[in-house]
This record gives sequence, structure tokens and C-alpha cells, in this order.
Amino acid sequence: MSSSGNERPDSVGAGWPEKILREACDKVGLNPAGARLIKFTNNAVFDLASESVVVRIPGSQVVRDRVDKVVAVARWLEGHQMPSVRLLTDIAQPLLVGGHKVTFWCRVPATGLAPTGYDLGRILRRYHSLPEPPPALPVWSPTTAIKQRIEETHNISPSERAFLEDKCHETEANLNRLDYFLPRGPIHGDSFIGNLIPDPQGPVICDFDSAAVGPREWDLTPVAVGKLRFSYSQDTHKQLAEAYGVNILDWPGFSVLRTLRELQLVTSVLPVLHSNPSLAEQWRHRFKTFRDGDDAATWSPYR
Repeated sequence: MSSSGNERPDSVGAGWPEKILREACDKVGLNPAGARLIKFTNNAVFDLASESVVVRIPGSQVVRDRVDKVVAVARWLEGHQMPSVRLLTDIAQPLLVGGHKVTFWCRVPATGLAPTGYDLGRILRRYHSLPEPPPALPVWSPTTAIKQRIEETHNISPSERAFLEDKCHETEANLNRLDYFLPRGPIHGDSFIGNLIPDPQGPVICDFDSAAVGPREWDLTPVAVGKLRFSYSQDTHKQLAEAYGVNILDWPGFSVLRTLRELQLVTSVLPVLHSNPSLAEQWRHRFKTFRDGDDAATWSPYR
């Protein structure tokens, strides 16, 4: 059963993802016993032990609002034989459970070679060459979700909220003044190595929550910011730039997109801090260094 209903999500308390998982699996005849939580930032993502299935449950209203688009993009990419994750075909998706739009995906074996920046560059070039996108693909509006997350959270102080809101407005104004050099079109919206899965036949791309029609420069930004903010062992950005043919760090407008990306990386987990307190220490470090303008500070991935 799919839904466009407005039922309020049942997401109070630390154990709500497991509760929704059990109810969702019961509705479609899957066995949730032994399911492993493999990620819980924007979505709670479970790997079922008894089936080659991954279950995705949105962790906030921002992410819930995107689920229908995610389904449409996944089907669009499959129709163009893109190396991308696939939805289960024998279940009407999304499935509404406790106010959450749950989706079911074919598990990728993840036994292939570790993805590289070259892989991401090749996939992005192919993605950016695709013809007309699905009607569900919206125009890129990156600060909309950020504002919604800030409004939705109750885990920050008034001064922290005021800073983030002011930074949003400042970034919006700077974005409106940018002169992009690549043609607009379908973008992934959150293109970094962590969204590639090492399938034995070659990496596949996942996570279409941020897909939109917008500037292609944005899809080159996450890896560049990763180079500047995270202590990765490989220079993934250099590989991406070589494979795609553009070094975004050479573009004068990059500093604006860097600020936007870092604002996303600071606010992305705000709505789920109460459900996943293990994120709090890294969030506090990111927020403080971002607020203080400490561009040299190193961040760590959320765990």
C-alpha cells in the first residue's frame, strides 16, 4: 500500500525505528528478525537478515516529504540502466506505517572494489547526460530543507538557532549572485563516495533524497568540501576532477557552495539528535568550528 496521507509520524522515543520496521515488514510479509541498523542519520536504514532487502525509514519530516520523489528518481534511473540502487518491484511503494513512508530496496552485495573518485566522476557525467527528468524532480532549493530542519529541532539553544537562521539567509543571498558555468539539469544533490556501494559489477549510486534540477557545480562540491574538512587517506577530489573534467576548486564561486555544504553537514542530523544521541559530540564540534569560522578544523563522519 502506498500513501499520500498526512498522518503524523510516530517518532517519539529512541526505539521508534525498530517499531516501524516491525510493522512495515509485517504488512508486506517480510521477516524483521535479526535486522541490522546500518545507518541512522537522515534515515534509519535496516539490512534484513532473512532477505536480500534493505528497509529505509525517514527520520524527520524533511526526509519524509522527499520519499515520493526518491521513488520516482529510482525508477527513472533504472529506466536508463544507470548503475543505481533498485527498489523491490513486488511491493507498492512507499508504504505508510505510523506516519512514515517506508521504502524497500534490493540489497547490493557490497563485495566489489572500494569506490573511488574516478567511479563517482564517471557516474556523475553519465547522470548529468540523462534526458528529461521525472516530473517529481523539483527545482534545486537547498536552504529550504535546512530551514525546516532548524525549525523542527528542539535540541539547540536560542543563540545557536539564531546563528543558523542568519547563516541561511546570508547563504541564500550569496547563491542568488553566483554566475554558474555549467548547464543546469538533473543533479544527484548529495554526491560523495559514501553514496556509492561497491557492487561486484561496479559501484552503484544511492540516496536520492536531494535529487533536483539545478547547477551541476553543486554535484562536484561535496567531494571538494570533503577534501578540505575530512582527513581521508585518498585524494578523492583529484580523482573526481580528472574523471569529470572539471576542478570545482578553481571556480571563484566555490566558497559560496562550500559554505552551503558545510551548513548542510552541520544541520543534517538536527531532527534526530534526540533519537540518536551518539551524534551529539560530533555535531557540537562541527557547529562550534563552523560558527567560529575555523576553516582548518577537521570533522569526522557521523557514526
